[in-house]
Amino acid sequence: MSSDKNLQSIEEARALVERAAEAQTALATFSQEKVDEIVGRMARIAAEESFRLGEMAHLETGYGVPADKAAKNRFSAETVYDFIRPMRTVGVIRQTESIIEVASPRGVVAAIIPSTNPTSTAIFKILIAIKARDSVVLSPHPSASACINETARVMREAGEAAGLPAGAVGCMSVATIEGTQELMKHKRTALILATGGIGLVRAAYSSGKPAFGVGPGNVPAMIERSANITKAVRDILTGKCFDNGTICSSEQAIVVERAVDGAVRERLAAEGAYFLDGEKQEALARTVATATNTLNPKIVGKSARVIAEMAGISVPEGTRALVCELEGVGRDFPLSMEKLSPILAYYVADSLEHGCDLCAQILRYGGMGHTASVHTESRDAAREYGIRMPVSRVVVNSPSTHGAIGFTTDLEPSMTLGCGSWGGNVTSDNISPRHLLDIKRIAFETRAINQVPAQEKPAARAAVGTVSVDRDAIAAMVDRFLAERQVRSAPTAPPPPLPGPPAQIDEHGSHEQSATAHAATPAPASPPASQQSAAQMNGHVYDFVCEEDVKRAIQSREKIYVNSKTIITPAARELGEERDVFARI
Repeated sequence: MSSDKNLQSIEEARALVERAAEAQTALATFSQEKVDEIVGRMARIAAEESFRLGEMAHLETGYGVPADKAAKNRFSAETVYDFIRPMRTVGVIRQTESIIEVASPRGVVAAIIPSTNPTSTAIFKILIAIKARDSVVLSPHPSASACINETARVMREAGEAAGLPAGAVGCMSVATIEGTQELMKHKRTALILATGGIGLVRAAYSSGKPAFGVGPGNVPAMIERSANITKAVRDILTGKCFDNGTICSSEQAIVVERAVDGAVRERLAAEGAYFLDGEKQEALARTVATATNTLNPKIVGKSARVIAEMAGISVPEGTRALVCELEGVGRDFPLSMEKLSPILAYYVADSLEHGCDLCAQILRYGGMGHTASVHTESRDAAREYGIRMPVSRVVVNSPSTHGAIGFTTDLEPSMTLGCGSWGGNVTSDNISPRHLLDIKRIAFETRAINQVPAQEKPAARAAVGTVSVDRDAIAAMVDRFLAERQVRSAPTAPPPPLPGPPAQIDEHGSHEQSATAHAATPAPASPPASQQSAAQMNGHVYDFVCEEDVKRAIQSREKIYVNSKTIITPAARELGEERDVFARI
């Protein structure tokens, strides 16, 4: 790429962020009603334009199915909008008697948009950003720049007609790696929403800015022996074939219990899945994987028939998906990776436990933290499977493609799915406007430190709250209280004289009393009753030590022997440790 194009991209990113920051300053002052009116207008135009934008995305990228892309656009413009519409994002959003929560916008959001789901992701990120009173600058994937810019244009114009400040929605027309990095690192960028390849997500996290990045999905779908086989197979193929498998939450492998293996194979064939034998499977693997064992981008979002032709394979008319039975997971089995196309790996498990192990292996090979699915009529089996999967969402008895984004489940509707610490992400949530807000909490005291005696006059009680806390005075009060309490509970007889130091331990581990130590450290005589300490001893170890004991030990150059059960007042501990008075036994 030419240096001129990189420079143009960098300059455009800077200009868009600066303009977005100015617009956001005005947007931050808007009321909830004004924000909701703007977001509603933008959602309506996106819904109206959903098919045109979906067709543009298909023609520009070559990925997927126009009707399915239109459905994803409507999901963002309608389902997501219906979910966020009643959400409070301005001023006080929640309060109890002790806590008041106040929403504040973050600022400028840098939104990285992928080529696999370009228009639907753009609609989604624009809506949630403006709902949170953030401005947004989109960085489109170069192969989907035109359709993403058109999406931003129609939504921006609808928003500005309703009062959205000019510049609050921006989109780079020249997107390069250098320009995108400038967008993410710009001093006025507040937050990054990164959807794309793992390299781009890592760049977002290393930019020095708060970032919500999402990892890849390598989704296993387990069919447990109690499952409704017909529904399970139909759901899996519905998810896998939707938009030719371009959504990261689409199924990548089927793991079936051996007890129902035969029935599942029959049903797959009846629903349009085609199993490949050894030679055909090897030909497909060479087409799907590159020499470096990465996914061949030329097969992404293509139909099963097109991919088969690329691999030189003949398949029956009406084939919806290609299925390959594998013996393992990892680099030696290229078809076990995320394929972003209508290709499924197939495994047979001896039991639910074995199936869980296989699914976890699949996730570890490129899908950690994202999504897993299970088909079962046993709630206990679903729970066991879910507990064992290292993922942020487990979809039960539904296409994982649709269930994970909240279309067929009660998960929050979203086109950006966090993968948690499993996938190196900051969150495991489905992203929503809540993630684009800072929440300020006003907290009222519920447990008082300064208790005011009941007999004090009201004026005195009112004054207490203005008195500063004196740490030294509090420490002295604690010392006096504990010393007096110990004196009252101590026996009337004076404590025995302090013994000499404990037996010495030589380098061979034997106990030997040091004559020199005895000569140098005679046992002190008991002080007069008027000077006796409040300390209590058990043998030569102190049970209780206050500040006066430490001062006395310093003056007489003695050690105070303590153990883990010794009670030491705060002031005594501070002074004793400073002067190295304590000897621990």
